[in-house]
Amino acid sequence: MPKSQGQAEPASSRRASVRGRIPLQVILGGIFSGFVVGAVLLSFFWTPWDPDFSDVSNRLTGPSAEHWFGTDHLGRDLLTVTMLGGQVSLSITLISTAIGAVLGVLLALGAAGAPPAIGASLARLADIGIALPSILIALVLATALGPGSGSMIIAISVWFVPVTARVLIGPARQVLSLDFIEASRSQGRGQFFILLRHVMPNIGPLIIVQISIMFGAGVLIESSLSFLGVGVQPPIPSWGRILNEAQPLLSVSPHYLLMPGAVIVLAILGFNLLGDGLRVWLDPQQSRRGTD
Repeated sequence: MPKSQGQAEPASSRRASVRGRIPLQVILGGIFSGFVVGAVLLSFFWTPWDPDFSDVSNRLTGPSAEHWFGTDHLGRDLLTVTMLGGQVSLSITLISTAIGAVLGVLLALGAAGAPPAIGASLARLADIGIALPSILIALVLATALGPGSGSMIIAISVWFVPVTARVLIGPARQVLSLDFIEASRSQGRGQFFILLRHVMPNIGPLIIVQISIMFGAGVLIESSLSFLGVGVQPPIPSWGRILNEAQPLLSVSPHYLLMPGAVIVLAILGFNLLGDGLRVWLDPQQSRRGTD
């Protein structure tokens, strides 16, 4: 039987209650996303071909034992280009996700712990942010700021902040309503201490889940903006830029679009599966519903 509000305990007890079999989504998501991230990390030290090597006589050739992904319009090994493009795409996504998560958590804690009028205003601000289409907002900001990795990071982060805050405000308020919070206040603990010491650990699993989901969304947004031409500019490769260059050649060399596109899909699918699985695994309510 679930514990009543009066019996609620801090994060350590909640974490103990969610231990169990790892969901299949977590396993598959970890394999898919780990494969892509591992290949990108490997590219910092090794690539199948020299990134600067270009064989014009063999440009736009299909996949083969020599070139697993084929070659691009400049005769470069497409697998090598895709691995290098992942460095830029995942770096932008990582930084954007980190900024969005930190600012979103701070906004959520502020909305949950502030006086009711201020908290309601901050919550409405988050509602407005998530009501706007993510790609459209990011496109407008990236266009206004000009192409480049910096504008991409700002554009993606701006949308991540309200999304993260909106997901966490409700759970943070629920934690603040529990009896052990009142006990902490009776001991003279201030609101800031309570938010960091008690609320943060209790919503930690939700933060982890949200970061995983945002990472998948960040890959999609970054690729979309680069595909539309407002992301990083040549000669810097990125996944979206590769698709942009391959689009006119789809009828001639479909592998040029399909192979990097498959990597993007695999990365997004992996992080989404990982986030969905972590939600079930780390959220006690989700775990209980799965066993009902």
